[in-house]
Amino acid sequence: MNDTNKNKFNIRNRLHSFVYASRGILYLLHTQHNAWIHMGISMLVLILGICFSINQLEWIAIIICFGLVFAAEAFNTSIELLCDARFTDYDKRAELIKDTAAGAVLIVSIASAIIGFIIFLPRLLLFFA
Repeated sequence: MNDTNKNKFNIRNRLHSFVYASRGILYLLHTQHNAWIHMGISMLVLILGICFSINQLEWIAIIICFGLVFAAEAFNTSIELLCDARFTDYDKRAELIKDTAAGAVLIVSIASAIIGFIIFLPRLLLFFA
């Protein structure tokens, strides 16, 4: 196969890209403890959303938050793997790179938690009042 055929759009290439992406997601979910925590919190939020019948806009906000947190966690995992492959001995740069990537996950997680509190806190206060 020459390069022009390899780069053309075809169904087989697109299906392979989904297989590779799915493999990455499964790796994330099977190996990263923080992804397990995010998954547990996501399930809790889904249950709360159903129980409290949140509206369409609130569901959109929740789904965007889920996507951002999991994407940030995937990027963080990728960056950690890349650093581990590149830096075999301790290197301050690798530490800073990993810490910054982890910080990005924390930023998105805190923002998502705040959105969750904005959506669910009034409902929870009414429920327990």
